[in-house]
Amino acid sequence: MEIRNLGGSGLRVSAVGIGCNNFGQRTDLETSRKVIHKAIDLGITLFDTADIYAGMGGSETVLGTVLGDRRKDIVLATKYSKPMATDGTRQGASRRYIMAAVEASLTRLKTDYIDLYQQHDYDPLTPIDETLRARIAEAEYVARQMNVNRFVSCQDEYSLVVRGIEKDLLPAAQQYNLGLLPFFPLASGLLTGKYQRGTAAPADTRFAKAPALKDRYVTPRNEDIVEQLQVFAKERGHTMLELAFSWLAARPQVASVIAGATRPEQIEQNVKAISWKLSADEMAEIDRITK
Repeated sequence: MEIRNLGGSGLRVSAVGIGCNNFGQRTDLETSRKVIHKAIDLGITLFDTADIYAGMGGSETVLGTVLGDRRKDIVLATKYSKPMATDGTRQGASRRYIMAAVEASLTRLKTDYIDLYQQHDYDPLTPIDETLRARIAEAEYVARQMNVNRFVSCQDEYSLVVRGIEKDLLPAAQQYNLGLLPFFPLASGLLTGKYQRGTAAPADTRFAKAPALKDRYVTPRNEDIVEQLQVFAKERGHTMLELAFSWLAARPQVASVIAGATRPEQIEQNVKAISWKLSADEMAEIDRITK
């Protein structure tokens, strides 16, 4: 497993990470245990969870139950700021709430330290188009002025069919040396190649169970892109999964590609998928197809 720096921080993370939102939700305790141990055995060190995952605390609780002595072998990332109560009393990014939220996460995770603590939401009172660029620069400036810890990473959706962050956020991340942790690298499954144009999604897939996700990703533009990418990958003896992961791994600032898993076999596939070293000509052809 390739190990990379997380931006300009001292954290070293595996180039493939695991998203933990399935634990305690789509996977029960024993299945989660198998997935977690398989990930560590294969060299995955970045485990990305959040206090809100799996019904407010479920994912963190599973990790705290399962990790035990293996806690020291991973980089544990969690998040705060999304509502952890229905009455609006436990959410946001005030200093008071952060102190309470981190203590609650530490208790559920059964650990005394968190390697990477992340703000899950932007300030909802600020227009998102203003936030995307201004927030990073402003946070960096304030951190320097106050001589306090700065942001070291950002998580944003990024994939072969969702490349909007390249306009503003990615250049800002490069300027301030923030590590990028892309989520939804497979566009909720669209980039796996398992969906066929003009046919219904298989009953056991995410698109069949969540029509809103299908409506979000299955557009004529995206279907055109996927068809061309499938030809591109097949001609070179690779799968769509390998293309999606390896392309992200080659992008600027990407420290680790985060993907969830509900079975140990998926962990094995994800680890193998990042091994394709794309040439400059191949990257240019992918740009032509996807931009």
